[in-house]
Amino acid sequence: MVVGDFPIEVDTLVIGAGPGGYVAAIRAAQMGQKVTVVEKGELGGVCLNVGCIPSKALINAAHRYENAKHSDDLGITAENVTVDFTKVQEWKQGVVGKLTGGVAGLLKSNKVDVVQGEAYFVDTHTVRIMDEKKSQTYKFNNCIIATGSRPIELKTFPYSDRVLDSTGALSLKEIPNKLVVIGGGYIGSELGTAYANFGTEVTILEGTDDILGGFEKQMTSIVKKRLKKKGVNIVTNAMAQGVKETESGVTVTYEVKGKEETVEADYVLVTVGRRPNTDELGLEQAGIELTDRGLIKIDKQCRTNVSNIYAIGDIVEGPPLAHKASYEGKIAAEAISGEKSEIDYLGIPAVAFTDPELASVGFSEQQAKDAGYDVKAAKFPYAANGRALSLNDTDGFVKLVTRKEDGLVIGAQVAGANASDVIAELGLAIEAGMTAEDLALTIHAHPTLGEITMEAAEVALGMPIHIAK
Repeated sequence: MVVGDFPIEVDTLVIGAGPGGYVAAIRAAQMGQKVTVVEKGELGGVCLNVGCIPSKALINAAHRYENAKHSDDLGITAENVTVDFTKVQEWKQGVVGKLTGGVAGLLKSNKVDVVQGEAYFVDTHTVRIMDEKKSQTYKFNNCIIATGSRPIELKTFPYSDRVLDSTGALSLKEIPNKLVVIGGGYIGSELGTAYANFGTEVTILEGTDDILGGFEKQMTSIVKKRLKKKGVNIVTNAMAQGVKETESGVTVTYEVKGKEETVEADYVLVTVGRRPNTDELGLEQAGIELTDRGLIKIDKQCRTNVSNIYAIGDIVEGPPLAHKASYEGKIAAEAISGEKSEIDYLGIPAVAFTDPELASVGFSEQQAKDAGYDVKAAKFPYAANGRALSLNDTDGFVKLVTRKEDGLVIGAQVAGANASDVIAELGLAIEAGMTAEDLALTIHAHPTLGEITMEAAEVALGMPIHIAK
């Protein structure tokens, strides 16, 4: 310990102020704890600064541009539609600024102390927080680790001015003429779609046999159809081999069906997954156990093997989703306060902001069968919904997975316009233990996309109104 470094004592120390950490800090403070949150970067973490929020802003701007150019069916035409990408980026950063400023205000109003720096464990009750100028020791009764994750960097594709991670792709100063995306998961597909809407010639190289793994093929097929209409070239079962850079672009080499191919572009975006930020915290000093993948082992209350230290978000098992991290943050804060809160992931939705959007919650039909349930799948198409027709966006469906014995809703999938919003009602249905009859009896406003949920429930009951039985 540095001479004069008198430890600062807190009830709860939260390491990381992303969507998991800042939510955990606020909930812990609301429950009477003296809380300090430490963040080495910006408040809001990856999600608010270089992830969820700026990407959705960029996606929205791209949709606006595409709609302005392609609304002939509605009798609307526009000439010389242009994009000032500098203004797009300024607007996007304005959205980010409002939200991160809001987080700072919320932490302050809940009397959470914010410390800038990096935390390193000394033992099970002590960390040292360091910045460029000083080091300060903190003693805590309980600690919540919420340090998030970072993009995986491929050895054959080291990041540079032309080889980008998602952060780099979101902060380009110009719209590229050509873009190669390595990895067709939700990040690659979302950003590939956004730039395709801006007019970029996009190639997606995916190592498996389909993009957007984790969603059913009947859902991803709709996205692929739209991507191909935009001119996106999707190459599956493609293994990226390497990249050659010049001042003006890149040449990407990949292998497909045993044959080596190349594609040229202005940039290459690498989105092959994320790595947990657990390697520079000194976790071994506290005796915290990790999995082989570097994830922290936790119990149902997000508690590690060290009873007063908790972990949440991308550094524990499960999908790297901001809303999962926030949910776990509340559980951990409540557990520290003596509540009996436990994690239950069945009601956590997964969303891809592609075109159209995809969303799922609970069991898929196959997952339910694999789990031993006798289930019924009921679908209702967007094409039979008045609101979807009026939006001129009729591709897609809502699918309910219900238990045959009692109609209990145990899963749902949505492919179509505003799927990210439609899925919320279905997540609530699962969380509340509702049946298809409960959904069918809920009066939905007309005309809305929400009605598709009611109609799918009526299909499940064998009494559909607006499609032939």
